[in-house]
Amino acid sequence: MQISKTGLKKLALIVVFCVGGVFSSCKKQETKYEYEVNNEDILPANVNKTRLKTTDQYVAILYANLFQKALSSNNLFTISQCFDSVGDQILARQILIANLMKKPGVILPTVASMNANIEAFINETYVRFYVRTPTESEKAYLKKMIQSDPNYTPEIIYISFALSDEYMYY
Repeated sequence: MQISKTGLKKLALIVVFCVGGVFSSCKKQETKYEYEVNNEDILPANVNKTRLKTTDQYVAILYANLFQKALSSNNLFTISQCFDSVGDQILARQILIANLMKKPGVILPTVASMNANIEAFINETYVRFYVRTPTESEKAYLKKMIQSDPNYTPEIIYISFALSDEYMYY
């Protein structure tokens, strides 16, 4: 049997299509996995605090955080003048906080109430000083710190928050 040129061309085309179909059907199917995960921006909690507090703002807010009432304008003016006369602002803040902690009327939780519900104390402290809720890692770190050393008191923790860099910004 003799195959003509056109028949040979048809046969070649059929073979090419069959072989091509076999190879293309061997391709692995792409599987799309879909996970139901919410997209979250993971940023530090204090990322939006970019403006440095003025001396007046720092003193007034600190007083309000410690005494839960406003500082009189005369006292604010006097304290601000003292701050402006001291070159070392960190030292001035430390002295101010130490003096305010000695005054009667500072609203501090007791050590017993802090230890009775450490997580509530941590949440309240973050809201009081940083005007935000703590992250889970911040809660875990501070809770471990409080539980590991009985010498930590609410006063020491409040002083630490008031001297922190984050407290200087809003």
